[in-house]
Amino acid sequence: MRNFTTVNDIGNLQDAVKEAFEVKANHFAYKHLGENKTLLMIFFNSSLRTRLSTQKAALNLGMNVIVLDVNQGAWKLETERGVIMDGDKPEHLLEAIPVMGCYCDVIGVRSFARFESKQDDYEEKIINQFIKYSGRPVFSMEAATRHPLQSFADLITIEEFKTVERPKIVMTWAPHPKALPQAVPNSFAEWINATGYEFVITHPKGYELDPQFVGNARVEYDQDKALAGADFVYAKNWSAYADPNYGKVLSQDRSWTVTAEKMALTNNAYFMHCLPVRRNMIVSDDVIESERSIVIPEAANREISAQVVLKRILEGLQ
Repeated sequence: MRNFTTVNDIGNLQDAVKEAFEVKANHFAYKHLGENKTLLMIFFNSSLRTRLSTQKAALNLGMNVIVLDVNQGAWKLETERGVIMDGDKPEHLLEAIPVMGCYCDVIGVRSFARFESKQDDYEEKIINQFIKYSGRPVFSMEAATRHPLQSFADLITIEEFKTVERPKIVMTWAPHPKALPQAVPNSFAEWINATGYEFVITHPKGYELDPQFVGNARVEYDQDKALAGADFVYAKNWSAYADPNYGKVLSQDRSWTVTAEKMALTNNAYFMHCLPVRRNMIVSDDVIESERSIVIPEAANREISAQVVLKRILEGLQ
């Protein structure tokens, strides 16, 4: 595997999950692969789980790791061609990227949607420039439209906890005070659609996702109806996708908060969230603290998803 930005890059999902379980059984079995190799992790946005889990995964594989926070530890970067650079950005990404490539063997990039232009966000201009100009394998640590490391970890977690062959998985919108990208729900939908499991997306009207990510999922505007019989409930907020409201908060309706009453409608479902989570907006305290909450094992599997991806990239460099 050269680059990793979507579910299509991982290949057969059953094989990928099997490999994840093998890695989880022995985190250090492939430490030889990363010897004398350097991972450069570039953050345009804040991170906790992604930074820690990916760095730990690289160390498990014997890699050296460099972490660059663009907003705190580097020159401000211009990203657009044709701009007269007479402002506060003294370096252009098109020079910075190949320079970064000189100092590493693999690059991980984290860059959120900016909500300035839906076209720019959905063309993934930042990460695609790294793929084009760095000369190195590149993987997404969350981009404008997808968060594949998170979704891979989500799938690993579902496979660990499922009690039926084809579980019913429900992804529900929940309220949040700020406008959030569609990357996590887009990506989760893309990965779950690839499994062929029963999949329902529920949200208020106006929060429809890009149809390419919705895929074969059933869209249900009645949250209670969607939750009925669910085996897994994945809660997540996202801002509006459709024009003219792209990137806007249309509702903070607290009736969509995942509560014990909502979970009682399910098939004793497990509760999932990518974290960080706004308690008592996205989910009530009693739900996230319950025995059926698997947000911590889900977060722990971020190390495993990152390690499988890095392992495959390193194998491609041998």
